[in-house]
Amino acid sequence: MKRTRWSRRGLLAAGGALAAVTAAPAAAAPGRGHARVRTGFERLAADGYALLAGERVGVVTNPTGIASDARHLVDVMHADERVDLVAVFGPEHGFRGTAQAGGSEGRYDDPATGLPVYDTYLKSGRPLADVFTASGVDTVVFDIQDAGARFYTYIWTLYDCMVAAELAGKRFVVLDRPNPVSGRAALGPVLDRAFATFVGREPIAQAHGMTVAELALLFNAEFLARPVELETVPMTGWRRSDFFDATGLPWVPPSPNMPTPETALVYSGTCLFEGTNLSEGRGTTRPFELLGAEGVDRRWAEAANALELPGVRFREAYFAPTFSKFQGRTVGGVQLHVHDREAFDPVRAGIALLVTARASWSGFAWRPDHWIDKLTGSTRVRTLVDAGAGTDEIVAAWSEDLTAFRAVRREHLLYR
Repeated sequence: MKRTRWSRRGLLAAGGALAAVTAAPAAAAPGRGHARVRTGFERLAADGYALLAGERVGVVTNPTGIASDARHLVDVMHADERVDLVAVFGPEHGFRGTAQAGGSEGRYDDPATGLPVYDTYLKSGRPLADVFTASGVDTVVFDIQDAGARFYTYIWTLYDCMVAAELAGKRFVVLDRPNPVSGRAALGPVLDRAFATFVGREPIAQAHGMTVAELALLFNAEFLARPVELETVPMTGWRRSDFFDATGLPWVPPSPNMPTPETALVYSGTCLFEGTNLSEGRGTTRPFELLGAEGVDRRWAEAANALELPGVRFREAYFAPTFSKFQGRTVGGVQLHVHDREAFDPVRAGIALLVTARASWSGFAWRPDHWIDKLTGSTRVRTLVDAGAGTDEIVAAWSEDLTAFRAVRREHLLYR
């Protein structure tokens, strides 16, 4: 992986913010209604938006871009004369979050603020740079809650916007938020660039174990051909071992099928079922925790439980999705019950479920477009599952790549 140099201004900002984080004393556990963690936006606002002084600002955000009192940062900034907010940029699902997977809200004027809202979804390179130019902004600010998985598209919106901001000559500021499933470790296969898509642009692990600000530093130093003028505003009070409920922050679903932090906990493993003919639970109240198909019975749960995976049990389950695969039809399958999230490895669990689904249900099949290869980042998982390999053999197959990624990742971590 190549090394690139940040702008001096961005490097100083990142270094100063890091010093503030590492020097901060350990915070007490949050009380009811009290946030222990201060997000990047909270710190930016507390400083009177000094980082944005004299700049025409555009914000890439969605419903998760909120203050600790649950007000949206666009509404807060628009009402504050200290910041000149002139545009909003919406990702997949849209700025206000009304679109389902694979959709966006298009170009419109926000009824609440009158601000122009531009659509970034599936735009990259020069076309996205042209959007930034047309908006008239000097600085692009990014503030979106991630879910911790390589194929969650907001981190690639971040990447694409960084590339486009550099092309358009714009400064780029990332306001940090917690990784909801902690930042303890990177897990799973690392993307092969030959399989790069919008669910994975660059070679990072399937569960990256980083925050969006850390990812921005990684992208800028390792992957961007020309680094953008980057500044980050880290959090205070967040520790790598923290799951979302330790932060005291309000949870806002970052997309329609990510309703709870518990969804995010399993997502980096069970989203692999998007690449199969089984339901990944879309259209239920427990997406990615419920998996199934017509003809599946208790044998799948029994086979999965027989593996005795740490931290999780599998319950025989039946459900009828209201949309997506098997809409309105009753299917059988499993529900994941994570009882020890410290011990739980979501990627290993996802692989184990693929292996046991194929072995226990004769109807198992991959999506014809081999979407599983895009999700896992290569053909390796699919071909090993088809060859009858076990969970341990498949997990071992990516260990060398994962070790190399972990070494690079370590250089860009902002928190202990």
